Amino acid sequence: MQIGKPKFWSKKNSIVLPYIFFPLSLLVRIFNAIKLKYLRKEKFEIPVICVGNIYLGGTGKTPLCIEIFKIAKSLGANPAFIKKSYDKFFDENKLLENVGRVFQSKRRSWAIKELIDSKANLAILDDGFQDFGIKSNISIVCFNEKQWIGNGFVIPSGPLRENLRSLNRSDYIFINGKQNSKIEEVIYEFSPKTKIFYTQYKLINLENIKNKKVLAFAGIGNPNNFFDLLKKNNVEVVEKVHFPDHHNFTKKDIMELNSKADNLNAYLITTEKDYVRLNDEDKKNIGCIKIELLINNKDEFINDLKKII
Repeated sequence: MQIGKPKFWSKKNSIVLPYIFFPLSLLVRIFNAIKLKYLRKEKFEIPVICVGNIYLGGTGKTPLCIEIFKIAKSLGANPAFIKKSYDKFFDENKLLENVGRVFQSKRRSWAIKELIDSKANLAILDDGFQDFGIKSNISIVCFNEKQWIGNGFVIPSGPLRENLRSLNRSDYIFINGKQNSKIEEVIYEFSPKTKIFYTQYKLINLENIKNKKVLAFAGIGNPNNFFDLLKKNNVEVVEKVHFPDHHNFTKKDIMELNSKADNLNAYLITTEKDYVRLNDEDKKNIGCIKIELLINNKDEFINDLKKII
């Protein structure tokens, strides 16, 4: 059974529930503090770029990893991706595999050593900020401006893997969305030397749904971000269907979606991440919306990458 994020995680005015779970949140914080203090960091002979988050899911880590991969290739590097082995998250691996090689293992450090043996010379860690056993050359934390930090509590009281003090381990913060001075003030309070970059998503295959009514569905960290992106691009969405993150679609799910679409005379569409979890038969009647990540002040970030590549 898959469960979505609790609604109180996003509501700062929800007073009771976060404090009910606070003792467990305190244990999580203590556990992280112990790991950070006593776990020895391993340094590697090639540059390592870590892209992670402290907000649980839906912050745009994977699209940023892909964009960094493309930049690194353009600079003459031979990059590859690193993922920790999770059967549940195979969708992210497939997206990365469409771009470059992916090395995965139960320990990211083992995967990095395999990457080095393969003659690749740059490791891009997709989701490694909480891996305290790896010494990164560049550490990036991703946020979405709309969700930001939710109610501000650490799991299970809220959506944060770590508290905001952890941002002082980051070199860069990437925020998907509009520039937000209030968010910047909070970041600089905890990590004054961190550089902040903003990103936006660009839909690159809009012509496939131009002048069509669509039924959009998504099983990602924050499905509303996908629906809002469609609205921003003037796509006529007649119905939206939410699923939990990394949802494994059943035959019943697909049948119900097709039935709704037929009744509404609408075209079924979903995200790339959801699309790779569908089998070939189910994909026949479903469109995939592809995105490209645009980085504001990209040249500045590229110049910083040149220093380690």
